[in-house]
Amino acid sequence: MFSLKFLDALRDRLAAWDKTAAKTRQQKSLPKFFTVSGVDIDELYTPLSIKDSDKDYYYFDRLGLPGEYPYTRGVHHTLYRTKLWTMRQFAGMGTPKQTNERFKYILAHGGTGLSTAFDLPTLMGYDSDHPRSLGEVGKCGVAVDTLADMEIIFGDIDLGKVSTSMTINSPASILLAMYLAVAEKQGVPFTQVRGTLQNDILKEYIAQKEFIFPPRPSIRLITDMMDYCTKHVPQYNTISISGYHIREAGSTAVQELAFTLADGFCYIESAMADGQNVDDFAPRLSYFFNAHSDFFEEIAKYRAARRIYARHMRDKYKAKNPKSWMLRFHTQTAGCSLTAQQPENNIVRVALQGLSGVLGGTQSLHTNSMDETLALPSEKAALIALRTQQIIAYETGVANTVDPLAGSFFVESLTDKMEEEAEKYFAEIERRGGVLQCIEEGYFQREIAKAAYRFQQELEAKDRVIVGVNDFVMEDEKIDIPVLRIDEQVQKDQVAFLKKIKRERNNAAVQASLAKLKQVAAGKGNTFEAIMECAKVYTSVGEMCDVLREVWGEHVESASAMQVS
Repeated sequence: MFSLKFLDALRDRLAAWDKTAAKTRQQKSLPKFFTVSGVDIDELYTPLSIKDSDKDYYYFDRLGLPGEYPYTRGVHHTLYRTKLWTMRQFAGMGTPKQTNERFKYILAHGGTGLSTAFDLPTLMGYDSDHPRSLGEVGKCGVAVDTLADMEIIFGDIDLGKVSTSMTINSPASILLAMYLAVAEKQGVPFTQVRGTLQNDILKEYIAQKEFIFPPRPSIRLITDMMDYCTKHVPQYNTISISGYHIREAGSTAVQELAFTLADGFCYIESAMADGQNVDDFAPRLSYFFNAHSDFFEEIAKYRAARRIYARHMRDKYKAKNPKSWMLRFHTQTAGCSLTAQQPENNIVRVALQGLSGVLGGTQSLHTNSMDETLALPSEKAALIALRTQQIIAYETGVANTVDPLAGSFFVESLTDKMEEEAEKYFAEIERRGGVLQCIEEGYFQREIAKAAYRFQQELEAKDRVIVGVNDFVMEDEKIDIPVLRIDEQVQKDQVAFLKKIKRERNNAAVQASLAKLKQVAAGKGNTFEAIMECAKVYTSVGEMCDVLREVWGEHVESASAMQVS
């Protein structure tokens, strides 16, 4: 891209510049300059900072044009000039009726997609009346026990027109089956149903720990669903491979990038081993990344992710369809970066993080609410978070051109660095026997724990400043913002409703559906088809998960896997 003659001349100019700059450096006691992930930042970036900048192939092979391989500059030719990203605000709390009301509020105020959070009992495959559910029903998301709850959540919401994301993993097949059953009752063809299911169980073992079954049968649940949806629900993203939770657990940006893509490649290999054609299912895979506070590092991470993914899909997995090479992703601002101290500051953090996601070319975005360190978002806080996205979209000008930071010496150099470091992790994962082996021996978990410990040490040494936490602190601060509280009556009402459904449903049909699910889980056949039969007759989440627990057992993480040396 740059001639050797020009680069030689630039080296001479830089040497002279450095002598002048050295005089200023000697007069100052300079802090360390490094990214949130610990990558050292140079004082100045030039074409010499960019790998292979002297090669003719650099521009087209490493940078390219938007909508073309290697997709460094984005997967769409025109990006936001023709269609803005989906503004997908997270909701889900209390009873299904309360969540339905919040969904309608979001849509009425300009939200263009829905995102559903489920409570802890639902995530762990327990019904609301289970002893382990006591005190947790409706607290961190909406309680869903049977199809009746899903019917209420999406009451008067046309599932043929709205795109819905669902944040759930081990029981993901069950919740999607219920969602499809609601669409069917509305008369919406499966071919029109759009949305994304998180459904990424590997990152649960690595980071979030909301797992039920052992890894290998859990992978089967996912590949069975992928196979079903490829054939019957072609617009639905059956899995959102999620780096978000890996980052929230304390990883660096490079670890988030590498471990997330490694998980994705594991799902791809599993589906291909199951006999599925990569070009049939790969176009409906999506990814989910964190937007943390280091503005430029995050943008570089997204750009590197697209380039790495395109190369691996084309060259390693031999995908022929260009749509299989495209890494499409959702972004959520970093919950772990929000502070309970001076919570209004979180509005600023979220705005900058959201902007990095947009400049990185995200397909959809969730902006966190300022009060999420204290409770589920209040209505006002959720509206401010949505308005943040709308201000970015309509007032900043960032949607006017595609990939506006391309060509920045700093951004391109950082993108190359992220790619290089991620490839080192891929090599190490392969050397250790692959993703599942690394999970079982605790490799990912230890790497994240070490990164989180280093970050905490930097905070305590004030090598890194968090405003309001370890500097610019307000003594005797009083938090004066409204906080959403879930009434204890929610659990009583949900349990009563579940008992009513169990009394009134066709229990003979329920038992027959559970027997069929047990047979398929223990043998051959598509588990998702069996789960669909269960969902339609109002079999509960807990009943289905109990059958699968009986057949497959429960996963218990070994203590040795978590030891950090």
